[in-house]
Amino acid sequence: MAEFAIETHELSRRFGETLAVDALTLSVKRGEIFGFLGHNGAGKTTTVNLLTTLILPTSGTASVCGNDVVDDNLAARQCIGYVPENVRLYNDLTVDENLRFFAELSGVRAVPRRIAEVLALLDRPGWHNRRVGSFSKGMRQRVGIAQALLHEPDVLFLDEPSSGLDPEATREVDELIVRLNREFGMTVFMNTHMLDQVTKICTSIGIMNQGRLMVTDSLEGIKSRFAEDRSLEDIYMHFWHNGTADPAPSEQVAR
Repeated sequence: MAEFAIETHELSRRFGETLAVDALTLSVKRGEIFGFLGHNGAGKTTTVNLLTTLILPTSGTASVCGNDVVDDNLAARQCIGYVPENVRLYNDLTVDENLRFFAELSGVRAVPRRIAEVLALLDRPGWHNRRVGSFSKGMRQRVGIAQALLHEPDVLFLDEPSSGLDPEATREVDELIVRLNREFGMTVFMNTHMLDQVTKICTSIGIMNQGRLMVTDSLEGIKSRFAEDRSLEDIYMHFWHNGTADPAPSEQVAR
């Protein structure tokens, strides 16, 4: 089994004159909870769209679970679960009907059993017959995570998973992410700008600015390399305002 769940080399994506992702070279080890930090427009969502095969790169390469996202995109999709910032569900359908639809699209076997498993995992076994049109954003987020887990992916991509959630819902999402990682060994790649969330649950981080990866390391490694900054917020703001490259990496850098 490959050491890295996600690898990119000089990965770039251009939209007209805008270089949204600029020569991204990144490796994320299996079993990590990787926090991908950056302000709006930094290139985080474009990166996730590239890694989940939703868009094609302009240049460079990327692989997920050893599968090239262009040449082996079907194999890559089979090992990927993806939850966008705004989960798209059919409001007139029940939770069970929504999950059944997505499960059949993904070729899941024993669909009723698998739906019951993921709802139990999310601690919502009684949601089967509830229509999602009446759900809050936090409840919809859980259904979106359930949908992403139906085919038992190795890597889960989350785009701003706690955006717009209240503190209680945010805590529940954080606890679920940690549980998926610890109990099932799932690699989690999480786009976020919530620094508190990163410090609580992420094992490693990367910081993007204007399409470029500024630094990547374990959380402890980041703090040791920027000892003059008092917090992760200070480090993040350093890159946002200065846009300078990171200092020499520590031994914990994945690549």
